[in-house]
Amino acid sequence: MATGSSGSRRTPSSKRLPEVSVLRVGHRPGRDPRLTTHLALAARAFGAARMYLHPPDPALAERLRRVVDGWGGSFEIVPAPDWRKVVRSHRGTVVHLTMYGLPLARVLPRLRRGGEILFVVGGAKVPADLYRLAGVNVAVGHQPHSEVAALAVALERLRGLPGPTALPGARRRIVPTDRGKRVVSRGSDGRWTS
Repeated sequence: MATGSSGSRRTPSSKRLPEVSVLRVGHRPGRDPRLTTHLALAARAFGAARMYLHPPDPALAERLRRVVDGWGGSFEIVPAPDWRKVVRSHRGTVVHLTMYGLPLARVLPRLRRGGEILFVVGGAKVPADLYRLAGVNVAVGHQPHSEVAALAVALERLRGLPGPTALPGARRRIVPTDRGKRVVSRGSDGRWTS
């Protein structure tokens, strides 16, 4: 594992990283917007291509679209009225993140072999058939913890830490600093300015 100039751990570039999608099952519009927003932000920051949202929440999807517009990348929120259909139609490995699953370390070699991965993250009440429909049930730890933590740990172990560079199409980016905050914006001329 290589270390970038920011100290971030990166997976070796000679290996192609699997495409990752996330399915949020059991989102409660109006009750879970903060948690689901954080789940999407973590997914985006750690390299997932999209998040399927069950049930759909157009207002939340619009807020996240504005994040992508400003900070770049191609992350998208896809409405998922039927989460089972998303799981059944996925062409790669379906990984249900649950504290009851197999240890992540044991499953990682299989996940790193490539192919598409769909991480499924449940809400307050996980449907029982999700445990059966998933290709594998995986735990990042066997103690109660947040869905956001589970997804972030799984993506970091699979893809490495994201570096400090801006994503394609970004209009804003963070300049790492040891004190304070520094955000620069891209002008119409394409140059970054404070």
